[in-house]
Amino acid sequence: MIGIVSVPKTDLIKLSKIFLRKVGIFIGFIFILFFDGTYFTENYVNSQLPINILALLSFFWMYKRAFPRTRKLMLYAVFLGLAGEYLFSIYLGMYTYRLENVPWYVPLGHAALYGRVFIFSKDSLARKYHKEIEELFALIIIGFAVVYVCFFSDVFGFLMTFFVFFLLWFRPKDRLYFFTMYIVVALLEIGGTAFGCWEWPSTAFGVFEFLPSNNPPSGISLFYFLLDVGCFVMYILFHQKAWKRLIKVRKIQSGK
Repeated sequence: MIGIVSVPKTDLIKLSKIFLRKVGIFIGFIFILFFDGTYFTENYVNSQLPINILALLSFFWMYKRAFPRTRKLMLYAVFLGLAGEYLFSIYLGMYTYRLENVPWYVPLGHAALYGRVFIFSKDSLARKYHKEIEELFALIIIGFAVVYVCFFSDVFGFLMTFFVFFLLWFRPKDRLYFFTMYIVVALLEIGGTAFGCWEWPSTAFGVFEFLPSNNPPSGISLFYFLLDVGCFVMYILFHQKAWKRLIKVRKIQSGK
């Protein structure tokens, strides 16, 4: 945490405000998940539809405020997120939603989160102090994963966290994005499972007995690598001219 302490107080305050403005809305969404949880729905009313509508409106609000490239990535993320949810939840049984369906707010939330974290990671001030932020977030993530494996036998989550760090060893430019994603996803998972919106089995996929898992596992953000790679591939496929121009610019900048 030595690095973040060296950041001037004024810039540290600005960074905190930028983080809250860009991705803080998802921290607030944790409390909205309560209304799709078991306690509220069993004692009052099934409110998943209003939450789905709220998620749809929030998505379009964020979409409207995003840059053109981010908008396209968000649309790709909705498509890939929906496909991934049906694959991992419905087909593979990696986790189960309360109604054993895929709520609308989930793929929409994936896309919105993808877009907002992407915007935060590209912010000029965040990029200026990216090493300090990455160091702080890495310490938080390591501490979180160690606590989960020591106190909740979360071997599956710890293994996924290890692979997050392993992959980011080869992709240092993506560390700010994925460390931020890891923390926000972890908070959403803790809230969602605590309220009973969804549930993870006691072992990986409910199949691999040698990989005990907590509800939720700590390193689930690993699967956002698949979402990121998928969005990146779709962007290249549908915007080859823009991609080729970007490659040329990078070559010129690198002097090659």
